[in-house]
Amino acid sequence: MSTQEVSATTAIVTGASRGFGRAIAIALSQAGANVVGVARDGGRLEEVRAELGDTFTPVVADAADPVVAGQLIDAYEPRTLVLNAGASPLPRPIHHHSWQTFSRNWEVDVQHVFNWTREALLRPLAPGSVVIAFSSGAAIGGSPLSGGYAGAKAAIRFVTSYAADESERNALGVRFAAVLPQLTPATDLGATAVAAYAARQGVDVATALERSGPILTQEQVGKAIVDLATDPSLDQRAYLLTAAGLSPAP
Repeated sequence: MSTQEVSATTAIVTGASRGFGRAIAIALSQAGANVVGVARDGGRLEEVRAELGDTFTPVVADAADPVVAGQLIDAYEPRTLVLNAGASPLPRPIHHHSWQTFSRNWEVDVQHVFNWTREALLRPLAPGSVVIAFSSGAAIGGSPLSGGYAGAKAAIRFVTSYAADESERNALGVRFAAVLPQLTPATDLGATAVAAYAARQGVDVATALERSGPILTQEQVGKAIVDLATDPSLDQRAYLLTAAGLSPAP
């Protein structure tokens, strides 16, 4: 198996202040990368910096801002770009949503991935670079208590695949991959969703989790992203991510 080192290279991680983003920033830093973490919560970013030291550069900004995407890609020229930022959906059935709450993840999650992906292609990033965008298992199975969340995450998968096409057509040598993690209580968003779906099923959270099988942890997510960043043989455009690891998405 061929590998590509991330040591002494730069990685940008959006949504790096908590949850999966924080775990990914830690994993990439431990693999030797210099990590630029983007989030709106400066206090939480400083906590990550306190843990990782000079290998972590906090940037307080809105990751969905197209100016931020262009500025940071120009300034840091990342070899690894992890697009993890996103909004927490309102956990209600479809008829309790307004169009504004229903479309929230389109306005934030999809716009964020579109802006950064576009900038990665326009610059373009150096050959051998990797862009990893977070979709969701909901893109396949749906998410009836999350408004437009599942559709937005499906759109992220399409955007990533389209970018992979353009990289190939223009011989850029940049890999693009979407990651579809299973629902897990390991993040604030996931814990809220698990509780909502447990209530919908008329069971407690413990029973719902027992039915769903092994829980995906933040540490497993961080490891999976390092694997994607360092193993060129992982060249599928979309991967499911469960507690068992990465597998090609259907």
